[in-house]
This record gives sequence, C-alpha cells and structure tokens, in this order.
Amino acid sequence: MKSTLGWSWCAAFGSILLLAGAARAAIKTETVTYKEGQVEAQSFLAYDDSATGRRPGVLVVPEWWGLNDYPKMRARMLAQLGYVAMAVDVYGEGETTADPKQAEKWVAPLEAGDRAELRARINAALAKLKSDPHVDPARTAAIGYCFGGATVLELARSGAAVNGVVSFHGHYDTGAPARPGAVKARILVCHGADDPFTSQAQIAALEGEMRKARADWQFNIYGGAEHSFTNPNADAYHVAGIAYDAEADHRSWQAMKDFFREIFRQAPLPK
Repeated sequence: MKSTLGWSWCAAFGSILLLAGAARAAIKTETVTYKEGQVEAQSFLAYDDSATGRRPGVLVVPEWWGLNDYPKMRARMLAQLGYVAMAVDVYGEGETTADPKQAEKWVAPLEAGDRAELRARINAALAKLKSDPHVDPARTAAIGYCFGGATVLELARSGAAVNGVVSFHGHYDTGAPARPGAVKARILVCHGADDPFTSQAQIAALEGEMRKARADWQFNIYGGAEHSFTNPNADAYHVAGIAYDAEADHRSWQAMKDFFREIFRQAPLPK
C-alpha cells in the first residue's frame, strides 16, 4: 500500500512539475510602440520568457493587409523555435484591412520611387528589435510575406546590418536597385511557380540585380504554388491567383529554418 501511494504521489508531483515547466515556457507577447518613419508603429513582440540570455531576433513583415492575426501567428511560431520575433506594423496605428483597394491605397506611396519612406520604416523596426533586452543585436533577420517580402528585400538593398532576409511570395521590382557591395544580408527568396503577380522578367531582373550587387542570395521555386501560398487564410480573400499550398508552406518554412541555422551558426541555436 505504501509503495502504491508513494508512486501515486511521485506521479502527481511529477505532473505538477511538468505543468509548471510548461507554464514557465509559455510564449509572452506584448505591443511595442515606437516612431517608424512618418508613423507611430504598434508592433507585436513574441518571445519565450523562460529562456535566458540574448538570442537572435527576427522581424516579421506582413502582407499588404497589415498587422492582422497571420503575421502574429508567425511571430509566435518563431518564438517557439527560440527566437525573439517582432511582427511589424508598417502602416502605423495598427491599421489592417481585408479590402484589396484599401490595401493598395496604403501600399502605393510606400512602393513608389526610391521607397525611402518604406526603407525608413523597416530600418526603424530593425533598430527597435535590436534594442530589446532579449535580443542579440549582432544576430538578426527579417522575413516578409507578399508586400512584406518586398519590404525585407528593400531592407537588404538599403545596406542594413542584418544577417539575412527571407521573402515569401514577395514582389521583386524596385526603384533603387542594390549597389555593388552594399548588401550585407544574405538573401533567401521563396517563390510560387504559378504566382500570377510576378513576371519572369521581374524574376530575371532580381537575379541580375543580385549578381551585380555581388550579394549572397538563393531563389527557391515551389511547383504549383500560387501567390500567398504560406497563408492558410488566403482563400478567404477571394482574390484570383491567391491560394494556400500546404506543401509549399511546409517546404519554405523548413528552408527558412535551415537558412537561419546557416546565418546564425556562430552561436548555439534553437531547435
């Protein structure tokens, strides 16, 4: 009887410890406010508060819909991998929309000309991330989706001190191509082969730009994938050419994780 009771008590105590450990490892999220170019940004920070020491920081730049639940989900996923992730409020004041016309209205001035304001906003976000006490400012990256993919490419073109950028189904044109030797970041582009919003000429132009800039870059193409292939909610927007592709989503996320292990290899990494 004593043996049975003792085992039951130990099992119960062990369960309590496991639950306590899980609670300690819960992902913490918070809103961070700062000046980003001409706007007041309200970005979304996620990290594992049970981890100790500084760790790599990753910006997550959303699609043109703004800082909705999708980029926040990706920030939480990165935090679960051991990174400090900040989903970026590019428009300011936490603006979001599900209306393509409104999104286009917000994006148009940021993608016009030399994109100086867009570069100012994403560089301000990077500076904010680097200032976080949980982040090792020497180990940072940025990922972006659609408009966000274009944005992180502009971050790289600007010569920002960031280890790497990943563009998922992004846009590749620019009004200010990278200058030779100016790109410090390594670049990974994840592209859907059936994306109707990007032409072969734009892809060729990006490749030529990266060669001239002498950048460290790679371009992954996923067969059958359309635009927004990483977003499980893509079909809800009812836009032709936009569709979720689970296989391409999985493959591109794995490519990103491998890329991060490469660019952050000088220090112990999350799983």
